Amino acid sequence: MSWMRNYKYRWYETLAMNILKMGPLPKHIAFIMDGNRRFAKHSQIQKIDGHSKGFDKLTECLQWCLSMEIKEVTVFAFSIENFKRTQDEVDDLLRLAKEKFDKLLEEEKVLCENGVRIRIFGDLLLLPKDLQNVIAKAMLITEQNDKLFLNIAFAYTSHNEITTSIQEVIEDHGDLKKEDINEYLISKCLYMNSSPDPDLLIRTSGESRISDFLMWQLSSTVLYFTRALWPQLTLMDFLFGIFSYQLKKIQLTSLKTAIKTNSQNQNEICEDKSSLNQSNQYLSDRVYNFLRHVDIRRRHLLLDLTSSKKDDI
Repeated sequence: MSWMRNYKYRWYETLAMNILKMGPLPKHIAFIMDGNRRFAKHSQIQKIDGHSKGFDKLTECLQWCLSMEIKEVTVFAFSIENFKRTQDEVDDLLRLAKEKFDKLLEEEKVLCENGVRIRIFGDLLLLPKDLQNVIAKAMLITEQNDKLFLNIAFAYTSHNEITTSIQEVIEDHGDLKKEDINEYLISKCLYMNSSPDPDLLIRTSGESRISDFLMWQLSSTVLYFTRALWPQLTLMDFLFGIFSYQLKKIQLTSLKTAIKTNSQNQNEICEDKSSLNQSNQYLSDRVYNFLRHVDIRRRHLLLDLTSSKKDDI
């Protein structure tokens, strides 16, 4: 199955999309793609076939996002916790991932024509070497694309992401000082440091949990839960999620409009912001140099992984 599909919309689907486009649209949508194994059980097929159907749904969903002019999509593909499943299932999942990323490399031209940039994040060193290799290549060959960003969380948990971010800071041998360590610095060391926080999170299968996914980034995200299993997700389920976001957005906008502040408070806020900006400017050289080294280390890791040879963990 190709990463880019030509989804043919029915007239009422096109109408629904055009109506929703008249309202505020999320720029970044995250998905917890839950329910592949349950779908396989209900369909009386092998678990790995359920996961394969889940990939097919992802490619379909990408086309929906392109049609709705969604700029960024983040999906939870493989949790570190998934390594606790049976060895046979883990091996099947990693083989399927290798197969799909190999297919992605074959479709470089199509992805570039559609402007899709692939970014895979997580503890990639937990993966087999051949999978590390193809993942790194997928990121590098699409890194100049900027129409749609597809972020794939693989060998990921939010606890691991935050822990890794703090370790980056602790292991620094530069000029960072205690006062430099704040939420901004830690967030810029996260795997998703170049992405805005998701506007909308959609989770399938009827579960209403976050499951250790983007916990740092979801503080102001609209959450939408649907009973549909991931391979059963329809375009209308997806559009209902966007409609839920629009309702919350309108409510929030109305609340903000109702809160009035006098000019004196506004001036005080401006003065506080000015003072904060001056402080950030004073710290910027140390912080900038540190974050630059973080980015360089991560890019060098990708380049190293592209030269790695097939070697199972």
